[in-house]
Amino acid sequence: MSYRCWVAALGIWALMVAAATAAPPLKALIVDGQNNHYWKQTTPLLKQQLEQTGLFSVDVATSPPKGQDMSGFRPDFAAYDVVVSNYGGGGDPWPEETKKALEDYMEAGGGLVIYHSANNAFPEWKQYNQMIAVGGWGGRNEKDGPYVRWRDGKVVFDMTPGPGGSHGPQHEFQLVVRRPDHPITKGLPEVFMHSADELYNRLRGPAKNLTVLATAFSPKDKSGTGEHEPMLMTIRYGKGRVFHTVLGHAPKQLKSVAFIVTFQRGAQWAATGKVTQKVPDDFPGPDKPSVRE
Repeated sequence: MSYRCWVAALGIWALMVAAATAAPPLKALIVDGQNNHYWKQTTPLLKQQLEQTGLFSVDVATSPPKGQDMSGFRPDFAAYDVVVSNYGGGGDPWPEETKKALEDYMEAGGGLVIYHSANNAFPEWKQYNQMIAVGGWGGRNEKDGPYVRWRDGKVVFDMTPGPGGSHGPQHEFQLVVRRPDHPITKGLPEVFMHSADELYNRLRGPAKNLTVLATAFSPKDKSGTGEHEPMLMTIRYGKGRVFHTVLGHAPKQLKSVAFIVTFQRGAQWAATGKVTQKVPDDFPGPDKPSVRE
């Protein structure tokens, strides 16, 4: 081999090595630290699931414990393609500067994932409730907006007075895709099973710029509403994109393939507006859940 060919070959090899070892293209930040759920156990799993896609590098911003000084809690949201909130109900309010930073980040086109009990947080923060569209607990009621139902093939806003947020005993349930054309749900089965989990119902809020991607029927014999309740949603806030999943109560539920895949796809969509991930072979159908140990 001539010297020139050897140099060219070496250059190609170097490019291949660089491509193979390059950092994932997207940066994600998980925010946790206070929650009425199992954030210390679920954050590592959420981080792992994002990293397993090969699309994300993931950092974690953990707030001070409840009741301690929050003034220094100021994550640099703008440095990330997507922020995943695992900061739930019962948590202390964030500093005004931190709240404004998230608002500005989303207005400018940021990505946000609301995971399960993150929709319990910040009942008094108007802009946050617009980001999540619907939430529960924290004193929410009709003053905060309607219940969101799926009736006769469309979203219905129900202003019946009553509290926001409830669930019955954990049980397996089916999710029904209502927007099969959306990048997050495109290619998924029309109906698929999720492992035993809390089926949130009676969520309510501003419900503006909301798209319901999938629902689940909330049976009355399990302390439900007899309604088809939103489970997977997207929301537009400013130029930003929000993916809101109510699935995933605890580490056990994060093993459900229905959760894993919709979370991974939702995070990519929130970050980029697109989904390139293929539907895996172990994705469940309508009859039984699929679980990864």
